[in-house]
Amino acid sequence: MSDNNPIIIALDYPNAKAANEFLCKIKDQSCKVKVGLELFIAEGPKFVEQLSAAGHQVFLDLKLHDIPNTVASACKSASNLGVWMMTLHALGGPKMLLAAREMVSASPQSTKLVAVTVLTSMDQAQLSRVGIQNTPAESVIKLAEIAFESKMDGLVCSAQEVAEVRAAWGSQPIIVTPGIRMQSDQAHDQSRVATPRQARGAGSDFMVVGRPITSSSNPLSAINQYIEDWSFDD
Repeated sequence: MSDNNPIIIALDYPNAKAANEFLCKIKDQSCKVKVGLELFIAEGPKFVEQLSAAGHQVFLDLKLHDIPNTVASACKSASNLGVWMMTLHALGGPKMLLAAREMVSASPQSTKLVAVTVLTSMDQAQLSRVGIQNTPAESVIKLAEIAFESKMDGLVCSAQEVAEVRAAWGSQPIIVTPGIRMQSDQAHDQSRVATPRQARGAGSDFMVVGRPITSSSNPLSAINQYIEDWSFDD
């Protein structure tokens, strides 16, 4: 499928049946798909492999964070499933990230590794509650430094931090931005949200969108709305 479509649709479904029913509704679109914890735990790696075999570019979003050997081995297994891109927590530190990089680089697949910085559901009050006194932006930049020193392909961060990341590291890193909503959409459990236009304007490469599309009565129309807003100046 083409890399031109910036949308990664979050398949936040309880089972493969529900996910496949949705995919049938958008089969003419080239959107990438995100498999997160709920669907992965329900259906396991076999479903990820099936999605990849069917031609979907799978963004495996498990936010791995464990000892280096465990994470590196998990990344190798994911790469063998044909995963396009996957997430690790930058908070795991350079040893963990470098171990994953080394393992995936030796794989015949070209799986991309992106480091999660600060979740878009977290705001300043929540960071302070867990003992992090830096602002979300300061935390993202610090974690980005660790990620890029550890040879990650990119980052996951909110649109609010993208411009600063681009200013420091240029256009090369992949930047994936969750928490994307149209002005009329509900924020749900996201705290640091942005519109597609704002995300692209800041320098994001991909936007992760879930419920505003998957819960829509007309998901194809919703997808087109997001693409139009993203492509506002084309």
